[in-house]
Amino acid sequence: MSERKIVVVSAGLSVPSSTRLLGDRLAQAVAARTGAEVRVIEVRDLAVAIAHHLTSGFPGPDLAAALDAVTGADGLIVVTPVFSASYSGLFKSFFDVLGAWDRDALAGKPVLIAATGGSARHSLVLDHALRPLLAYLRAVVAPTGVYAASEDWGAEGLPERIDRAAGELAALMTGAPARQPAPGAQRSGDDLAVVPFEEQLAALRP
Repeated sequence: MSERKIVVVSAGLSVPSSTRLLGDRLAQAVAARTGAEVRVIEVRDLAVAIAHHLTSGFPGPDLAAALDAVTGADGLIVVTPVFSASYSGLFKSFFDVLGAWDRDALAGKPVLIAATGGSARHSLVLDHALRPLLAYLRAVVAPTGVYAASEDWGAEGLPERIDRAAGELAALMTGAPARQPAPGAQRSGDDLAVVPFEEQLAALRP
Protein backbone atom coordinates (compact mmCIF):
# COMPACT_ATOMS: atom_id res chain seq x y z
CA MET A 1 0.00 0.00 0.00
CA SER A 2 1.24 3.46 -0.91
CA GLU A 3 2.27 5.76 1.90
CA ARG A 4 1.64 8.88 -0.17
CA LYS A 5 -0.86 11.33 1.26
CA ILE A 6 -3.03 13.94 -0.47
CA VAL A 7 -4.61 16.69 1.60
CA VAL A 8 -7.54 18.71 0.29
CA VAL A 9 -8.02 22.17 1.83
CA SER A 10 -11.62 23.15 1.10
CA ALA A 11 -12.85 26.62 2.05
CA GLY A 12 -16.49 26.12 1.11
CA LEU A 13 -19.01 27.57 3.57
CA SER A 14 -22.28 25.86 2.65
CA VAL A 15 -23.43 22.27 3.17
CA PRO A 16 -23.45 20.72 0.63
CA SER A 17 -20.68 22.72 -0.99
CA SER A 18 -19.68 22.87 -4.66
CA THR A 19 -16.20 23.79 -3.43
CA ARG A 20 -15.99 20.53 -1.45
CA LEU A 21 -17.43 18.62 -4.41
CA LEU A 22 -14.73 19.95 -6.73
CA GLY A 23 -12.04 19.11 -4.18
CA ASP A 24 -13.39 15.57 -3.83
CA ARG A 25 -13.42 15.00 -7.60
CA LEU A 26 -9.89 16.27 -7.97
CA ALA A 27 -8.68 14.13 -5.07
CA GLN A 28 -10.36 11.01 -6.47
CA ALA A 29 -8.68 11.57 -9.84
CA VAL A 30 -5.24 12.05 -8.26
CA ALA A 31 -5.69 9.08 -5.90
CA ALA A 32 -6.65 6.87 -8.83
CA ARG A 33 -3.24 7.62 -10.38
CA THR A 34 -1.10 7.50 -7.24
CA GLY A 35 -2.89 5.21 -4.80
CA ALA A 36 -2.51 7.98 -2.23
CA GLU A 37 -4.55 8.29 0.94
CA VAL A 38 -6.85 11.34 0.90
CA ARG A 39 -7.65 13.63 3.83
CA VAL A 40 -10.02 16.59 3.55
CA ILE A 41 -9.71 19.68 5.75
CA GLU A 42 -12.90 21.77 5.89
CA VAL A 43 -11.61 25.22 6.79
CA ARG A 44 -15.05 26.39 7.97
CA ASP A 45 -14.82 23.87 10.84
CA LEU A 46 -11.61 25.58 11.98
CA ALA A 47 -12.84 29.19 11.71
CA VAL A 48 -12.96 29.86 15.46
CA ALA A 49 -9.59 28.18 16.05
CA ILE A 50 -8.04 30.22 13.22
CA ALA A 51 -9.37 33.47 14.76
CA HIS A 52 -7.98 32.49 18.15
CA HIS A 53 -4.60 31.67 16.61
CA LEU A 54 -4.44 35.03 14.83
CA THR A 55 -5.00 36.84 18.13
CA SER A 56 -3.13 34.58 20.56
CA GLY A 57 -0.56 32.76 18.42
CA PHE A 58 -1.62 29.35 19.74
CA PRO A 59 -3.61 26.80 17.70
CA GLY A 60 -6.13 24.48 19.25
CA PRO A 61 -5.67 20.73 18.83
CA ASP A 62 -7.88 20.46 15.72
CA LEU A 63 -6.11 23.32 13.96
CA ALA A 64 -2.69 21.97 14.94
CA ALA A 65 -3.65 18.56 13.52
CA ALA A 66 -4.77 20.19 10.25
CA LEU A 67 -1.54 22.18 9.96
CA ASP A 68 0.49 19.02 10.60
CA ALA A 69 -1.49 17.19 7.92
CA VAL A 70 -0.80 19.90 5.33
CA THR A 71 2.88 20.03 6.26
CA GLY A 72 3.23 16.25 5.96
CA ALA A 73 1.26 15.83 2.73
CA ASP A 74 2.94 14.62 -0.46
CA GLY A 75 0.47 16.61 -2.52
CA LEU A 76 -2.01 19.37 -1.75
CA ILE A 77 -5.28 20.36 -3.41
CA VAL A 78 -6.58 23.79 -2.41
CA VAL A 79 -10.11 24.90 -3.33
CA THR A 80 -11.82 28.16 -2.49
CA PRO A 81 -15.07 29.87 -3.42
CA VAL A 82 -14.63 33.25 -5.08
CA PHE A 83 -15.58 36.28 -3.00
CA SER A 84 -15.05 39.81 -4.35
CA ALA A 85 -12.97 38.48 -7.27
CA SER A 86 -10.50 36.69 -5.00
CA TYR A 87 -10.14 33.79 -2.57
CA SER A 88 -12.22 33.86 0.59
CA GLY A 89 -10.91 35.58 3.70
CA LEU A 90 -11.15 32.34 5.66
CA PHE A 91 -9.06 30.55 3.02
CA LYS A 92 -6.38 33.25 3.22
CA SER A 93 -6.44 33.21 7.02
CA PHE A 94 -5.74 29.47 7.04
CA PHE A 95 -2.63 29.98 4.95
CA ASP A 96 -1.58 32.97 7.07
CA VAL A 97 -1.73 30.67 10.10
CA LEU A 98 0.13 27.94 8.20
CA GLY A 99 2.93 30.38 7.35
CA ALA A 100 3.22 31.43 10.98
CA TRP A 101 3.19 27.77 12.08
CA ASP A 102 5.96 26.75 9.67
CA ARG A 103 7.24 29.17 7.05
CA ASP A 104 8.64 26.22 5.04
CA ALA A 105 5.43 24.17 5.22
CA LEU A 106 4.77 24.38 1.47
CA ALA A 107 8.32 24.80 0.18
CA GLY A 108 8.74 22.43 -2.75
CA LYS A 109 5.34 20.82 -2.16
CA PRO A 110 3.22 19.95 -5.23
CA VAL A 111 -0.08 21.86 -5.15
CA LEU A 112 -3.14 21.88 -7.39
CA ILE A 113 -5.22 25.08 -7.26
CA ALA A 114 -8.97 25.21 -7.85
CA ALA A 115 -11.90 27.55 -7.27
CA THR A 116 -15.67 27.73 -7.64
CA GLY A 117 -17.92 30.66 -8.42
CA GLY A 118 -21.26 31.70 -9.79
CA SER A 119 -19.89 33.07 -13.06
CA ALA A 120 -17.19 32.06 -15.51
CA ARG A 121 -15.99 35.69 -15.41
CA HIS A 122 -14.22 34.94 -12.11
CA SER A 123 -11.98 32.22 -13.55
CA LEU A 124 -8.96 34.56 -13.57
CA VAL A 125 -8.86 34.19 -9.77
CA LEU A 126 -6.69 31.13 -10.36
CA ASP A 127 -3.83 33.04 -11.95
CA HIS A 128 -4.33 36.46 -10.35
CA ALA A 129 -4.83 35.37 -6.73
CA LEU A 130 -4.28 31.68 -5.98
CA ARG A 131 -1.15 31.09 -8.04
CA PRO A 132 0.74 34.14 -6.64
CA LEU A 133 -0.20 33.17 -3.07
CA LEU A 134 1.08 29.61 -3.44
CA ALA A 135 4.18 30.78 -5.32
CA TYR A 136 4.94 33.16 -2.44
CA LEU A 137 4.76 30.19 -0.08
CA ARG A 138 7.26 28.44 -2.42
CA ALA A 139 4.93 25.63 -3.42
CA VAL A 140 5.29 23.90 -6.80
CA VAL A 141 1.96 24.71 -8.45
CA ALA A 142 0.60 22.39 -11.15
CA PRO A 143 0.28 24.18 -14.51
CA THR A 144 -3.46 23.55 -14.85
CA GLY A 145 -5.82 25.12 -12.32
CA VAL A 146 -9.50 24.15 -12.29
CA TYR A 147 -12.30 26.70 -12.05
CA ALA A 148 -15.91 25.55 -11.90
CA ALA A 149 -18.72 28.04 -12.44
CA SER A 150 -22.33 27.11 -11.71
CA GLU A 151 -22.98 26.25 -15.35
CA ASP A 152 -19.94 23.95 -15.55
CA TRP A 153 -21.47 21.20 -13.41
CA GLY A 154 -22.78 18.50 -15.70
CA ALA A 155 -21.46 20.27 -18.79
CA GLU A 156 -18.65 19.29 -21.14
CA GLY A 157 -15.15 20.47 -20.31
CA LEU A 158 -14.99 20.22 -16.52
CA PRO A 159 -14.21 16.47 -16.37
CA GLU A 160 -11.42 16.97 -18.89
CA ARG A 161 -9.92 19.85 -16.88
CA ILE A 162 -10.11 17.77 -13.71
CA ASP A 163 -8.39 14.87 -15.47
CA ARG A 164 -5.60 17.06 -16.86
CA ALA A 165 -4.93 18.81 -13.55
CA ALA A 166 -4.99 15.52 -11.64
CA GLY A 167 -2.46 14.05 -14.04
CA GLU A 168 -0.15 17.00 -13.51
CA LEU A 169 -0.33 16.80 -9.72
CA ALA A 170 0.21 13.04 -9.80
CA ALA A 171 3.26 13.59 -12.01
CA LEU A 172 4.68 16.16 -9.61
CA MET A 173 4.12 13.75 -6.72
CA THR A 174 5.62 10.69 -8.37
CA GLY A 175 8.10 12.11 -10.88
CA ALA A 176 6.33 10.30 -13.74
CA PRO A 177 5.33 12.04 -16.99
CA ALA A 178 1.90 13.62 -16.87
CA ARG A 179 0.99 11.88 -20.15
CA GLN A 180 2.57 9.19 -22.25
CA PRO A 181 2.44 9.74 -26.04
CA ALA A 182 1.18 6.91 -28.23
CA PRO A 183 3.92 4.69 -29.72
CA GLY A 184 5.50 6.41 -32.72
CA ALA A 185 3.62 9.65 -32.14
CA GLN A 186 5.41 12.98 -32.15
CA ARG A 187 5.42 14.88 -28.90
CA SER A 188 3.29 18.01 -28.81
CA GLY A 189 3.02 20.75 -26.24
CA ASP A 190 0.19 18.82 -24.53
CA ASP A 191 2.44 15.78 -24.09
CA LEU A 192 5.25 17.52 -22.24
CA ALA A 193 6.21 15.80 -19.01
CA VAL A 194 5.99 17.70 -15.75
CA VAL A 195 9.44 17.62 -14.17
CA PRO A 196 9.56 17.72 -10.36
CA PHE A 197 10.97 20.96 -8.98
CA GLU A 198 13.85 19.21 -7.22
CA GLU A 199 14.99 17.70 -10.55
CA GLN A 200 14.82 21.11 -12.22
CA LEU A 201 17.06 22.55 -9.50
CA ALA A 202 19.50 19.64 -9.78
CA ALA A 203 19.80 20.21 -13.54
CA LEU A 204 20.81 23.81 -12.95
CA ARG A 205 23.60 22.99 -10.51
CA PRO A 206 27.16 22.79 -11.93
